[in-house]
Amino acid sequence: MNFRLTALAALFAMQQAAAADLTVAVAANLQYAFEALARDFTQRTGLTVEPSYNSSGKFAAQIQNGAPFDVFLSADREFPDRLAASGQAAGAPRVYARGVLVLWTAGDADLSDWPKLLREGTGKVAIANPDTAPYGREAVNLLTHYRLLERVKPRLVYGESIGQTTQFIESRAAEAGFTAKSLVLGPTLQGKGRWVELPAGSYRPIAQAVIITRYGATHAPTQARKFVDYLFTPAAQAVFARFGYLKP
Repeated sequence: MNFRLTALAALFAMQQAAAADLTVAVAANLQYAFEALARDFTQRTGLTVEPSYNSSGKFAAQIQNGAPFDVFLSADREFPDRLAASGQAAGAPRVYARGVLVLWTAGDADLSDWPKLLREGTGKVAIANPDTAPYGREAVNLLTHYRLLERVKPRLVYGESIGQTTQFIESRAAEAGFTAKSLVLGPTLQGKGRWVELPAGSYRPIAQAVIITRYGATHAPTQARKFVDYLFTPAAQAVFARFGYLKP
């Protein structure tokens, strides 16, 4: 019975995607911002968008293997660059925003001295898989910068994406964790727990890039170009700013 329900849900999702003008692979940190972007884009153009959310690395692998996404919004530039180099993108990646890394707790842990909390604490610390999630990769860079990685490593719990990592923190499966500022500012999490923005100089800039895929260039070239161009308009950039992103 569960298998039949899962199959029906998958079929329904495929039908929705087929009915949309554009299918977009969206890095998980963008979930709330993208919902606002898609609404505004549809109101302005009449074109509909069907997003899927996951880690950038997983989407890159799927697109490399022919997944039918028209546009890919990554959490970094590295994965889009690889796709472009292998012929899976219609043009060079364009950076649409820069992400911000935060440490967040759903409880009442004191984050005023967050390095001490990480160094001396005993609770689990959530982090996205650094192999597939750019925010997880930069969290590792930050821990390395502060010489905390070896102390924290035994307590790390890994999410498949920054979205799942944030769920670990929200459910208190982890005492604290590294996530995107855009998620703690989202409608579901805003005002919950405590968070601190981490020093930008302690990790590499999270330059988030977009590409039109080779599939999209054939399947919906005009619609895909309109959407990518929209991301750089003042209206779209205002949405990114509202969710804590920095200008590209």
